[in-house]
Amino acid sequence: MRLGEASDPLLTVGFNRRFAPHTAKIKALIECTSAPKAFILTVNAGALPGDHWLRSDDQGGGRILGEACHYIDLLRHLAQSPIHHYQAAFAQENMGVTDDVVTITLSFADGSLGTIHYFANGHRRFPKERLEVFCEGRVLQLDNFRSLRGMGWPGFRQMRLRSQDKGHSGEMKAFLESVSCGGPPPIPLDEILEVARVTLAINHMRRGGAMDES
Repeated sequence: MRLGEASDPLLTVGFNRRFAPHTAKIKALIECTSAPKAFILTVNAGALPGDHWLRSDDQGGGRILGEACHYIDLLRHLAQSPIHHYQAAFAQENMGVTDDVVTITLSFADGSLGTIHYFANGHRRFPKERLEVFCEGRVLQLDNFRSLRGMGWPGFRQMRLRSQDKGHSGEMKAFLESVSCGGPPPIPLDEILEVARVTLAINHMRRGGAMDES
């Protein structure tokens, strides 16, 4: 709740990556063009044992609900356009569908595309999170929220941080400012609900639901 305004609730969720310094830089760069963007987000998630709490339905809800939601939100934030269609393809494991080797494809209303490769079957030396953005003959590449490289962007070549910053402190700062000073919530409610709806639908696909919805 906002201070002194008990009747005016303020809701947010922990989609911290949209508040990372590198995310802000990418957003500022791509906002200069109205051309459709293509996003490729590769997540080297690492394997978890089958009995891990995150993979349980009654605790973590699985890796789509617990982790992949963050990446759906990140691309939705960068695209600045509603998700129009979505698909998901899941790997088969021991004659069943696994929730940690999956490719999610998002189509945005402005014509942009996003692909999330969420893989738990990689090697630990590969970057855990790599984002590539293609737009108008230009490319941005972000590795582990520490190093951002630009190719073809006038006046921008590289942004490096001494340590990884996934936006946790940035989100907390934005939330506290909204509570104390008023103004809009850090994450628009319609985007929170949109990302939640898409994430739930993709998780439903894993359980045998329709494989292409909008």
